[in-house]
Amino acid sequence: MLIELKNITKKFDKQTAVKDLNMKIEKGSITMFIGPSGCGKTTTLKMINRLIEPTSGDILIHGKSVVDMEAVKLRRSIGYVIQEIGLFPHFSVYENIAVVPRLLNWEEKRIKERVDELLHLVTLDPSYAQKYPMQLSGGEQQRVGLARALAADPEILLMDEPFGAIDPINRLKLHDSFLEIQEEIKKTIIFVTHDINEAIKLGDKIAIMNKGTLVQYDETDEILHNPKNEFVENLLGRDRSLKALSLEKTKGFVTHEGYVITGPNDDQGSLREKMKKTRSEQAFILDENGRLLGRKILVTKKTGKQEMIQDSNPVVVDRNNNLVEALSKMLESGEHQLPVVSGRGKFMGVINLSHIFAEVTAAEAKNTIKGA
Repeated sequence: MLIELKNITKKFDKQTAVKDLNMKIEKGSITMFIGPSGCGKTTTLKMINRLIEPTSGDILIHGKSVVDMEAVKLRRSIGYVIQEIGLFPHFSVYENIAVVPRLLNWEEKRIKERVDELLHLVTLDPSYAQKYPMQLSGGEQQRVGLARALAADPEILLMDEPFGAIDPINRLKLHDSFLEIQEEIKKTIIFVTHDINEAIKLGDKIAIMNKGTLVQYDETDEILHNPKNEFVENLLGRDRSLKALSLEKTKGFVTHEGYVITGPNDDQGSLREKMKKTRSEQAFILDENGRLLGRKILVTKKTGKQEMIQDSNPVVVDRNNNLVEALSKMLESGEHQLPVVSGRGKFMGVINLSHIFAEVTAAEAKNTIKGA
């Protein structure tokens, strides 16, 4: 157990913001804090790195009380990302990411290598190092904020509504990128949100708070299937079955059938024969690094003649999209088979509408049996 909160209480004057909070947070997990405004979730987050001192109780990291740690040193060892991002406007991206390593007296060569590594990790081109925050979109600024929080390679990452100010489309993209990054870095992340869908998609566990107390703390699927009380049920909403389906990620339903692979310069006649032989509906065009460039579709006209059509911008599903998101893309595009890609555009396979329907049917049957 990496972090343990023991009987934590925080009072501001006569008001109790957090009351007798007890919980254990596992190493390498994402724990989502959610609840109404003023419930104590951000206050709890800030007590972990001592931006706010608890009135009573203790917080342990690796079994050692944070009270026994020098506050500034503790904060430099914990990454922190906020909704406003907080990039220094007169610093370049490079200088923003380099802030903590320089405070820790890293050599400049090591800092440069780390900045390059982190820009690659958050899928920003190396040229972004010399740009300034005002030259970036909101989503790009948030990626830089995440890179800065990771600069000194902290074991713990605190995130206070980091995607709250991002528009819905880019927010979903950031969710997928964030999950892909976490697969690689495996940090212990504590994440505050107001969005139950965000909590369900990103969290290994969810901590639900209300009026300063911990109402329910458990794995995401357990909370969805067994809400503790009416407050939790209302927070989850009436579409709990649909939300439960959103726990399933696209990467778990990738198949390698029903299509062929081709290069950008492959012979079209040979490709046509290969598609006929394998009864494939689509051919996906990949570059030498396995990134998806487009697709070719063999269409049969009313005359019976077949024509090869090229689509340079196919609808794709991110490997970390959930099944609800994948289904939505299929319904919008009218496709029953979509390519699945990684955050860096690498082709992973396809997902079929029939597989999603099979999962929906299985989930409904499970809920029917449970409710009987």
